[in-house]
Amino acid sequence: MVCRMATFMDLNINFTKDKKTLQNIIETAAHLGYSTVAINYTLESQQKKPEIPKPTSISDLFDKLPVVQGRSRPIRVLNRLTVVATDPSHFRPTTEYKAFDLVAVFPKTEKLFHAACMTFEVDIICVTVTEKQPFHFKRAPVNGAIDRGVFFEIVYTPAIRDSTMRRYTIGNSLGLMETCKGKGVILSSGAERPLELRGPYDIANLGIVFGLSEGDAKAAVSTNCRSVVINGETRTTAFGIIRTMKKPQPAPTSSEEKEDECEIPASKRVKMEH
Repeated sequence: MVCRMATFMDLNINFTKDKKTLQNIIETAAHLGYSTVAINYTLESQQKKPEIPKPTSISDLFDKLPVVQGRSRPIRVLNRLTVVATDPSHFRPTTEYKAFDLVAVFPKTEKLFHAACMTFEVDIICVTVTEKQPFHFKRAPVNGAIDRGVFFEIVYTPAIRDSTMRRYTIGNSLGLMETCKGKGVILSSGAERPLELRGPYDIANLGIVFGLSEGDAKAAVSTNCRSVVINGETRTTAFGIIRTMKKPQPAPTSSEEKEDECEIPASKRVKMEH
């Protein structure tokens, strides 16, 4: 019996003040089979007086969360902060950071990229996809990030919106893959509208275009994302936040992953074969 991936995640859904649009995006994600999504709040640190956003309470969005397609459980909604940094002083973990389940950094210079890989307490490092990568990815910092359990994120929505952006996304992704060998990568939407979301298997196929192997592309929308979430739980616990939650578990072994994957009913697995 061959088991397929059970848990898909999209860890970058752009926050919008339009409550209905945000609800529709999350409902669409659940319908497409995503078990977990993260609402992304962006902090433009280069502004004179950047104000760290306050995440919306999930209970304010939904009285009852939508159920994931093919699963009997509701979708899990996390909050994420992405700090856009052009100077080391821009990334300063504060008590406000603790309000978020995940913390990402978008380093705009090579020096900051190196710092993000080696020292910043983050879960995700964002890779440029809307312009030519301004510096080459070097093996030492990239491997340093992977060793620390930090993941690199490639957002696919710009590649769908615009042909020029598609070239940048593919070119920058290939540059990263040459260095990281397809390890430590997640694929996210960065969706601003429901129609920009794609199903997890479509995104896994897109990952192959970005230079990932078939196995690494599937991991980039499932098991790698799961590791990001676990790392985020571990990091916030280290910050001293007391939560009512399960003790963070280590990254699953291959045998554990197989057990998780086998949760899918046989009828669903047959459909996934096609």
